[in-house]
Amino acid sequence: MSDESPATLRRIAEEGARLAGRVLAERFQGERTIEYKGGIDLVTDADRAAEAAVLGFIRQRYPGHAILAEESGSSQGSGLRWIVDPLDGTTNYAHRVPHFCVSVGVEGPDGVLAGAIYNPMLDELFSAARGEGATLNGHPLRASGTTELGHALLCTGFPYDVHQRPEGPVGLLRRFIVRAQGMRRTGSAALDLAYVAAGRFDGFFEFGLKPWDVAAGSLLVREAGGTMVRIDGAPFQVGIGDVLACAPGLASQLIAESQGFLSDIGWKPSAPRA
Repeated sequence: MSDESPATLRRIAEEGARLAGRVLAERFQGERTIEYKGGIDLVTDADRAAEAAVLGFIRQRYPGHAILAEESGSSQGSGLRWIVDPLDGTTNYAHRVPHFCVSVGVEGPDGVLAGAIYNPMLDELFSAARGEGATLNGHPLRASGTTELGHALLCTGFPYDVHQRPEGPVGLLRRFIVRAQGMRRTGSAALDLAYVAAGRFDGFFEFGLKPWDVAAGSLLVREAGGTMVRIDGAPFQVGIGDVLACAPGLASQLIAESQGFLSDIGWKPSAPRA
């Protein structure tokens, strides 16, 4: 039976993420095929090539495991489940903005066990194993020590249905932007979570994320000592993509602000995703 310890799963996630990242980097300056899955939701040939590379790598090592991947969907298995985003930041990639990543996580019955997020353009590999901490290129990570919202650099993103339903994401952005030191919107939720784990961002919030956007990043945040919850402060679940991640010293302030806003607009929690 293959080794399924968190440390080994972490190593496989790291290797798979690097493999897919090389595919993305090699194709970055070349011609690409772009298709639209929805109004502003797109996919490129690089997404599919990177996904094929990482899934092939995982299946060679764990043929019995289940997989959930952004482009090819889900496949059943009797073991753990790998959750893969071969290119988080596809819009950036399509416009040749060099800020995107590969995200590879693996979960068991009790949550995410290991994960890796790789930015091939900076050769930055963020990874974590449950109970063993989070690292960037092998160096330990720690969430920010910021305790004052007025000194915090926050980050957010917008879901693909923001044109139809702007009230939540735009409204919460408006609430925080006048309270925080600064606000960023980078276009890659997985990297945003990695940056919270690294202490580069003090907090991140977003509505409507998918499991492959948050699986690896959620473990990074927690293993780096950060707070990872649903946007209303409830316990985090991979299948519910309305999330808030932050420095531990900001958690009570950000959750209170978010809860107040959500109450004002009569917000209802999202249903769990697969």
